[in-house]
Amino acid sequence: MPTVEVAERPGVGLDGKVRPSEDVVAVLPNAVVLLDGATSLRPELPSGGWYASRLVGQLTGRLTGYPDADLADLLAASIRALARETGLVPGESPSSTVAVVRWNASTVEGLVLADSPIVAVTAGGPQVLADDRIASLPRPGGYRERLRDGAGYGDEHLAALRTSGSAVGRLRNTEGGFWVAEADPDAAYEARRASWPRAEVRQVLLASDGVSCGVDDYRIFPDWSAVLDLAGAKGANAVLDAVRAAEQDDPHGTRWPRPKPHDDQALAIVDFD
Repeated sequence: MPTVEVAERPGVGLDGKVRPSEDVVAVLPNAVVLLDGATSLRPELPSGGWYASRLVGQLTGRLTGYPDADLADLLAASIRALARETGLVPGESPSSTVAVVRWNASTVEGLVLADSPIVAVTAGGPQVLADDRIASLPRPGGYRERLRDGAGYGDEHLAALRTSGSAVGRLRNTEGGFWVAEADPDAAYEARRASWPRAEVRQVLLASDGVSCGVDDYRIFPDWSAVLDLAGAKGANAVLDAVRAAEQDDPHGTRWPRPKPHDDQALAIVDFD
């Protein structure tokens, strides 16, 4: 039976104050689910954390009830049911990333929708299952240039962030844009998928972007092997500590322009050995 280690830590809201994390991790006997609710730039909408906490209930119920069903089918049904129950409308609703790992006696499966990667460790080394479509979008100046120039966080940053968020939002769940769990169940079929023979898998890692930024953006870890080495030596919380320490050394976002000084952090490591 695999063991699962989970580490979680809240970041801050757009006002810079600590609030409950909008990341959600659920551990089942044969699966792990990690969701990262998107920080809402529209105060009239429910939060991304509200959405993620409800979607995870829909999804884990189906993973338990239909253990052999296709992962994208289960995610699509979960998105559809949640939208129906709560009246969510495509394009006008909160959203969340989705990362799911499920295993049986012969296979380990992974599904990733938006920027919460999965890393499977085999004898050949780490194999990354990632959805980089949002990272590949054009990035006009806006709030990033302000931060690089030393303007820091505050009301003007929030205004620039809302302008950028509005432009990116128009590309959500569209061809040529990016895909995320929201109110359109068809987004589930745009997820990135992979599977591995279980006998070849030693570990699987799932991370929200508040952790993966340490590899992809800050480069404080040269690769995912370094993340797993640190977690193996000092525990998963040590990975979160390292990312947070880097951010504390860049409090105004000058070196690494980012929407908030600290994002929520979630990391789950499944050890098959």
